[in-house]
Amino acid sequence: MSASPSTVMITGAAGSLGQAVAAAFAAEGARLVLVDVSTQALAARYPGESPQRLCLAVDLLDEAAVQAAVAQAQQRFGGIDALCNIAGGFDMGTPVHATPAPAWQKMQDLNVGTLLNTVRAVVPLMQAQGGGRIVNVAAGGGLKGQALMGAYSAAKSTVIRITEAMAAELREQGINVNAVLPSIIDTPPNRAAMPKADPGKWVAPGDLAAVIRFLCSDAARAIHGAALPVVGLS
Repeated sequence: MSASPSTVMITGAAGSLGQAVAAAFAAEGARLVLVDVSTQALAARYPGESPQRLCLAVDLLDEAAVQAAVAQAQQRFGGIDALCNIAGGFDMGTPVHATPAPAWQKMQDLNVGTLLNTVRAVVPLMQAQGGGRIVNVAAGGGLKGQALMGAYSAAKSTVIRITEAMAAELREQGINVNAVLPSIIDTPPNRAAMPKADPGKWVAPGDLAAVIRFLCSDAARAIHGAALPVVGLS
């Protein structure tokens, strides 16, 4: 695998972190498969056409749709060298015993279900081409249960365990699987939700994107199953 992955698939590509990750890889000349649930959001974030870019509106909870999207990416670019699982979701405020089953399942679906459907489609492709890189976005909150965040913490903890299991399964096939564990990311929604906080202590999307980019590079070829905290000054 080259120092700069030639084709990178990014889920959640229309979000703040997804855009930063796309920019980091684009700066290296990578071809981009940009996946998000909203056609409108993708068009707004990535206007115009580019031979280096394929934008796909996909419901990542629809396994058949994910498989079709990956097949389309393979047809366009020939393969996928790196997969960045950025898509996910956050919720808090309810004790575990008072969290309704649908709310609990929503955190599992957004953070775990999306990841599983994506790797089910991409890993066989990477196996066939002889290698690849996968970076999952977990969270610092997945390391330890926190009050009023049980559903979210459990979902992100599952992402970490899945990362470790996949790394053990795939490392000898030339596929590196790792995760990043950010604290609060400096995004417009987080600033709006916490107006009194100091965003200078949070993690800038570009800084987190640089870590993800590193984990997809040849410099990280000896790293397997890492859960890397990226916490800024928080």
